[in-house]
Amino acid sequence: MATTVRQQPHWKPPSDPEPEIKIPPLKLWNSLTRTKSPFVPLDPQGKKVTWYACGPTVYDDAHLGHARNYISTDIIRRILRDYFKYDVKFVMNITDVDDKIIVRGRQQHLLGEFIASHERLEDPEVLQITKSAYNTYARKNLSQLPEDLDPEQYSNEAEKAYGRVLAGEPISGEGVPGDREAKVKMHIKTMATASDAINGMIRDSSSMTTVDFYGSTQDVLLPYLDSLYGTKIDADDHSIFTRLTQKFEDRFMEDVRALNCLDPDEVTRVTGYGPQIVSFVEKIVDNGFAYATSDGSVYFDIKAFEAAGNHYARLEPWNRNDLDLQADGEGALTKKNTEKRSDADFALWKSSKLGEPSWPSPWGKGRPGWHIECSAMASDKLGEQLDIHSGGIDLAFPHHDNELAQSEAYWLNISKDHAQSHQHQWVNYFLHMGHLSIQGSKMSKSLKNFTTIREALSRGDWTPRGLRIVFLLGGWKEGVEITDDLVKAGSSWEDKVNNFFIRAKDVLSRSETTAGSATRASKQDQGLHEGLAKAQSSLFDALCDSFNTPSAMATISELITAYNTVSGPELSRQSVKEVASWITSIINIFGLDASANTDVIGWAGIDIPEASKAHLYPLSKLRDELRQRARSHGVTAEELLELCEQSEASGKGYVMDPAAAPYAQVLSEFRHKIRELATSGTPSSKDILQLCDSVRDKDLWTLGIYLEDREAQPALVRRLNAELIAARDDKVERERQKQAAKDERDRAAHERAEKGKLSHLDMFRTNEYSAWDDEGLPLKDAQGEDIAKSKTKKLKKDWDRQRKLHETWMGNR
Repeated sequence: MATTVRQQPHWKPPSDPEPEIKIPPLKLWNSLTRTKSPFVPLDPQGKKVTWYACGPTVYDDAHLGHARNYISTDIIRRILRDYFKYDVKFVMNITDVDDKIIVRGRQQHLLGEFIASHERLEDPEVLQITKSAYNTYARKNLSQLPEDLDPEQYSNEAEKAYGRVLAGEPISGEGVPGDREAKVKMHIKTMATASDAINGMIRDSSSMTTVDFYGSTQDVLLPYLDSLYGTKIDADDHSIFTRLTQKFEDRFMEDVRALNCLDPDEVTRVTGYGPQIVSFVEKIVDNGFAYATSDGSVYFDIKAFEAAGNHYARLEPWNRNDLDLQADGEGALTKKNTEKRSDADFALWKSSKLGEPSWPSPWGKGRPGWHIECSAMASDKLGEQLDIHSGGIDLAFPHHDNELAQSEAYWLNISKDHAQSHQHQWVNYFLHMGHLSIQGSKMSKSLKNFTTIREALSRGDWTPRGLRIVFLLGGWKEGVEITDDLVKAGSSWEDKVNNFFIRAKDVLSRSETTAGSATRASKQDQGLHEGLAKAQSSLFDALCDSFNTPSAMATISELITAYNTVSGPELSRQSVKEVASWITSIINIFGLDASANTDVIGWAGIDIPEASKAHLYPLSKLRDELRQRARSHGVTAEELLELCEQSEASGKGYVMDPAAAPYAQVLSEFRHKIRELATSGTPSSKDILQLCDSVRDKDLWTLGIYLEDREAQPALVRRLNAELIAARDDKVERERQKQAAKDERDRAAHERAEKGKLSHLDMFRTNEYSAWDDEGLPLKDAQGEDIAKSKTKKLKKDWDRQRKLHETWMGNR
């Protein structure tokens, strides 16, 4: 039956488990209902969960938009497995055959051949073909530019034709710019890069390297060479395509592992499923829901499927007539087929044309349609019904809607007379991860407005933990736009947890007598226990509420605030350990520590380097003793020497680790400077405190170490972090501004003083005037005319000001 426009069909909830089977009260935002549905696994024991996730199409490096999808998926998977204790079987596919891969593999192959045969840029054919490619690209993608545009005129013509878009305005003149404008800007940038290279070649071909020239022009050359020679390659040589896909699959797995995403339990690839996909399509044809055309393609019959009482477009029925989305789902290589029974019918199997890889089938040589791969692979691995299917929100229609239809068509129980005995619900819960946006447009390969994962990590734009924190704060199904506020919120949350772990570990490293009472619980302990119980309850409620990680993150932050409020000597080590252990367990569940260890409190990156400890702890202890004595009663030369000797004695027998050399040098120099103070006469407390400040603010700071001085406690030895660096930068800036203000005051005072040298009695005795009164005020101008009253009034005000300046100057002489 045709799905009512803008209304999703009925969703059948899974059967409730038997009363003795206890499952968490978890609700999931289900794209099949667009509501939060109680989660009930298919497993009668309520333990096992089956999950199929759409993986990458491997023809380029993964970008931060992909990171958004896979990190959010990983977070939910970890929560199900490690918090709710489900046994999750997680299967992910790799799309290593599709139109984009065929085009990209073919293009890269042809460009490689072209470069190999045109290594000399002086070859006239290089410039000729590149200019043809340049103009072909312009005609296809920037139609408002003049025909056969001279690259020298490109910048001016692009500004004339697309000035509005370049200025950040929408093409239509209404609303706000979006993906359409982003794509135009992408094409403009591509043309600009190519025109610069062509112009450089025309002026002086010897000034450009082959790598630079082809690197700048490849985006116009790739589609042009493919249009000329794409159908002439030997497509039976699958290595043309697999060289590309194997490379980028390996790089994808490296990237997501770097982001601390768990490996799938099983990975499936389209190239390994040719026969199974053919069999899958055959059964859909036998069930009466697909048909072959004379060219050897097979299409899904939407009308027949709905006429049998089934639903098409379960997820987004309002998009079922969107021609652009339909075309995108069919792929760039698909040509209009007049034998299709409906324009909306989609390809299950595509006949392979020249220049396309193929596999044998009953309908002739061909290749899988995009959507069928997931249906065949998920069904093979997980059976006729899945608990969870997931992917990015951009896949909902048509990809996932087509998956649902063809899978349900496959698994329907059809009799010989084609009577359908039941409807089939292939997926119970569909989860879609929200987009990552940049400047209002989703991050995507097609728009080229992306930063790859490896670029972002290698440049230090993001850390795996920082990126995951931002996505936890943003939620999994909502769109996330990277803004300064969101970045600051993520950094603030991370710094807060960092500081908590550093202080908690410091408490736990000390003896019970110095860290708190072991014999009785204090009021602070009781308050912290209540705060922990509240946090545990709140976090459970948040995660049961469709993995509400923003609320969960707020809960952790609030518990740390409660700890900071009550922390002190009255708090027992046991209370600190309970809170720190629980927070550690949750951040590990969220995947925020790549080196998670259940026996260790905290996360990686908060401890000082292991090799430094044998030197930094003795240095800090020596410095603490010096500061304490200098601030109370002072230190004698004998005491300074004695403290140095005690410090050196404690380090005897230590075998130097080469990595410890910088820290050992700082300690050695600190002791040396103390001895110098001792032998220079009577050491002053001021000199000692200055030395202590210097080793903290200069010597250790350059090594990435900070000594945090605390009242009535030893200094906290810790790593530098962004928060400490920012605080110091702020302090330096405040001092700079303070000094600048003082300099300005001094300058103004000096200027006033210089002005004050001139007597008010003489200030107007210039050739501008010809007569003055006894006080030097002008009576007549240079021509002998009387000074107007209004001007006299103004001159009197100036005279009064100068009189005050002069009197001040005289008084300071």
